[in-house]
Amino acid sequence: MGADVDNMGLPIQEAHVLTDAQWFLLIGGLLLVMGLTSAALKRLPITSAIVYLAVGLLLGPTVLNVFHFNPLKQSALLQVLTEVAVLISLFSAGVKMPVPVNLARWRAPMLLATVSMTITVGLVAAFAYYLLDLPLGACVLLGAILAPTDPVLATDVQIRHPDDRDQLRFTLTCEAGMNDGSAFPFVMLGMGILGLHELGEFGLQWVLVDVLWATVAGVVIGIASGVALAHFSWKLRGASPRSELIYDFLGLGVIGVVYGVSVIAHAWGFLAVFFAAVALRQTEFKLASAEAAPAPLPEKGISLNEVGDCADSETPPTVSEGSLVFKEHLERLSEVVLILLIGGMLFIDSWSWRAIALALFLFLVARPISVLVGLSSTRPIWRMRGLVAWFGVRGIGSLYYLMYAIQHGLPENLALELIQLTLIVVTLSILAHGISVKPLMYLFWRDRKRPPA
Repeated sequence: MGADVDNMGLPIQEAHVLTDAQWFLLIGGLLLVMGLTSAALKRLPITSAIVYLAVGLLLGPTVLNVFHFNPLKQSALLQVLTEVAVLISLFSAGVKMPVPVNLARWRAPMLLATVSMTITVGLVAAFAYYLLDLPLGACVLLGAILAPTDPVLATDVQIRHPDDRDQLRFTLTCEAGMNDGSAFPFVMLGMGILGLHELGEFGLQWVLVDVLWATVAGVVIGIASGVALAHFSWKLRGASPRSELIYDFLGLGVIGVVYGVSVIAHAWGFLAVFFAAVALRQTEFKLASAEAAPAPLPEKGISLNEVGDCADSETPPTVSEGSLVFKEHLERLSEVVLILLIGGMLFIDSWSWRAIALALFLFLVARPISVLVGLSSTRPIWRMRGLVAWFGVRGIGSLYYLMYAIQHGLPENLALELIQLTLIVVTLSILAHGISVKPLMYLFWRDRKRPPA
């Protein structure tokens, strides 16, 4: 069964809509296969995201046409799904940040999330304006959609656990945690140029509210919330049953509260959630270190053996550690669902030379240039800079920004154009980075002559 297309070759009719029962069968079956074949998937030279994408393409309108997910008609649902996935991934990334915070170590990812982000937005916007003939506002919006690296799909190059000291993985993880928030001002700028958001005279409102206030407020709300939760949970942990479920609830609760407060305060919630997780982890580490400091032995009433027994007693897990595994499971579940939907969004007609050229420009020109400029004043070795320049994975975050713009009035003709371009860039990123990540990381570690953490 074919699909009608408009004058840009974009599908405008749904091929088939799955019933609720069919969705349960599809997602449940894929999860069962994942669970049963997880060991085999880890041994593959490609990432699991490519497997999920292949299933989506096979079952979607590209091959078997079993289902089609229309991102334009279902933009509200897709915005919620991508928003939740990014928030969970940002929290997971934040609690894995090494402690204590070292500003010298954070300098590189901060430059990537600000300087490199701005350069990427500008280069993509220029490419879209001069070669794709899009309106200026749509060009800036497209640059903001594609500039941030993704915290959901980049797990193979991110920090694996809180004690991972690898600088490459730290840089990529920290960058992904911050640039999902630092891209938002450019999203609002593009929408403002299109007349969908108030920029103020000479862009003053955009600078003061969208750039300065929303960024600073997001970081402050996040840090304050993380510190407060750490102290509060530390005082109450002895009175609470030692149940991992409690820490799962606390982790989800802080995500919801911090994000909700940020939205009400017109701050960037993605930044707030990431920094709340970082502050939570850092504060709990300081509290645990202070508690672990040797205390003077009592003069009487307790023997040395009893003191040893007390010192060896089990320490309750922290909120950041206790909730991490559950958040990573949710992250993997959201990855499966959303990549499957990406495969179900693509028709054969979705592929165009315009979209492929944009992806190649982003991967081979814009990202490398922005990274080299952003890291020009830092000291990473050139091999590491090259890997950072290549592993700019695009994914779920880009879909969220696009759905956000559509939900805030992006005209349908521009929405269709940006949907096509974004989907192809994300798909090619999954393929290109998913094929190259394991071999390149292996070579990187082999050259360093020590195994990964």
